[in-house]
Amino acid sequence: MSRTAGRGPRRLIRWWRRRSLRARLTVIAATAIAVSVFVAFQVASELLAWQLRDTVEEQLRADARVLAANAERAGPAQVELPPYPGSGRLVRVILPGGSVRTPAGQPVLPPVSENAGRVARGTSADLLESNGGDEEGYAIYTLRAGDGAVQVARAVDDGPVNQFGFGMLLIGLLCVAGGALVGRTVARTGLAPIDRLTSAAVRVAHTRELDADIPDEGGGEIRRLIQSINDMLAALRDSRQAQRLLAEDAAHELKTPLTSLRLNVELLIRLDRRGALDSALPAESRTRLLNDLGAQVAELSTLVVELTDLARGDVSDESTEVLDFADVVVAAATRAESRMPDIEVALDATSVWVNGRPAALERAVLNLIDNAGKWSPADQPVQVRLRAEGESVVLEVDDGGPGIDAADIPRLFDRFYRADSARGLPGSGLGLSIVQRVVDAHAGRATVARSARGGALLRVVLPAAAPPTPIARPTTGEDTATS
Repeated sequence: MSRTAGRGPRRLIRWWRRRSLRARLTVIAATAIAVSVFVAFQVASELLAWQLRDTVEEQLRADARVLAANAERAGPAQVELPPYPGSGRLVRVILPGGSVRTPAGQPVLPPVSENAGRVARGTSADLLESNGGDEEGYAIYTLRAGDGAVQVARAVDDGPVNQFGFGMLLIGLLCVAGGALVGRTVARTGLAPIDRLTSAAVRVAHTRELDADIPDEGGGEIRRLIQSINDMLAALRDSRQAQRLLAEDAAHELKTPLTSLRLNVELLIRLDRRGALDSALPAESRTRLLNDLGAQVAELSTLVVELTDLARGDVSDESTEVLDFADVVVAAATRAESRMPDIEVALDATSVWVNGRPAALERAVLNLIDNAGKWSPADQPVQVRLRAEGESVVLEVDDGGPGIDAADIPRLFDRFYRADSARGLPGSGLGLSIVQRVVDAHAGRATVARSARGGALLRVVLPAAAPPTPIARPTTGEDTATS
């Protein structure tokens, strides 16, 4: 039973949700006007009925006072009662014995009530009572007169109220119809910018053209919506441009190692086909060529990995956590020393806490150390320092190389950028760009300066985090008591 009863509201809700916004606004406007007209009708009807009752009561009191004055002068049994004119008020005189006198030809009034009898006997004050029936009702006012009482009555007529209600009903229907039309017109006018915005969005989706901004029109929420969509289109344009530049730069950077690798491989294949591999290439030359091939493959592998990291758009899919940055720096330094056995890393790291992604931060620190290792002479260690400064964590990587030209500093963190002095060194020009992306993702900043040794000083500043609260452990006494 309850399941069947609940289907109706759910169906109504589903029907309502399937309606368009324009239809909803039209229904809401018509409903609001209908409710307003109904409430106004109820209030106006009550006010009209109250006014009519008050007018009838005042008239009955006035007529009763006149009739009571005549009855006191002539006596209730002798007071003159003119014949009933056929309409208007009705009168009745209550005699001391309880009998009544009425004008000739007057309709019969309801019997004298017990309360009216008390007024006639002088035991109660004047009385206004309503006697309603299925066919006709009366408002009767009873007033003490001499040793009896007089009554003045009027038929209760609901005609004016009913006529007023019928008129209000017609007006209400007209108002509801007009409200629906007005609501639809207002909805069409108010939603016109939304319709144009939808058309523009559909056009962008079909044509894939992100260059045309949607015209800014309207105000308030409409303007903010249009501005938000234009900002989204601008972000999409920037993303597309970044992807295009990345593809172009990747193609350019991959071309050189691939060309060199292809030429060397083709040379080996031609010599092998001619059977002149041993005679044309001595053992020393073959070894050098194979080493070059291995270096080129390693360079391509590194470039592909860095391109993959850079093209993902996000630093990493791993979640952030509160971690000791010193552990990350030590791990990166260990990896760097294993990759570059000829380079010494002098590490000075204190325990500092940050909120970040461990793998991404380790990759950034490793890139910084790798970059410094390319420039540091064999007798000059790469100095890595980690410390806390106020509410920040500062990481400095200092090499003993020749330093960075002032003209190269503004573009040092750009993708694929390599200074003229670094053209002969291995690398893709993506390492520091990845560092910049990782630092930006952690709300930090990366800068470059000249170190005290004359080399490059790369500095990373990250927001510090509060260390995690240690887990309370039971004391020895508690352990003993528990055991």
